[in-house]
Amino acid sequence: MKEFLVELTTTVPEGTDPAEVDRRRAVESTRAAELASQGRLFRLWRPVGELRSIGVWRADDESELREQVLGSLPLWPWMTAVITPLQSHPNDPGQTV
Repeated sequence: MKEFLVELTTTVPEGTDPAEVDRRRAVESTRAAELASQGRLFRLWRPVGELRSIGVWRADDESELREQVLGSLPLWPWMTAVITPLQSHPNDPGQTV
């Protein structure tokens, strides 16, 4: 699987019922845990004071990432994504020799 740096910003449409937002957020948490257990969601951060997420996600290609992985998130219809494919760096201290 390839790794991707993904920046996600969620914008709830104006007029959305707060109960629907709460429901989707609850299911989003469950789905994120499932994707993590499958090795699809590797790391996830939220910049301090911001309402966006930055994470390392894994998929065979960007199409699979968008359609099957990120597309399975309950909040996906309200998200914008900036996806950057990653490759290993020769000076990465996490690389095994």
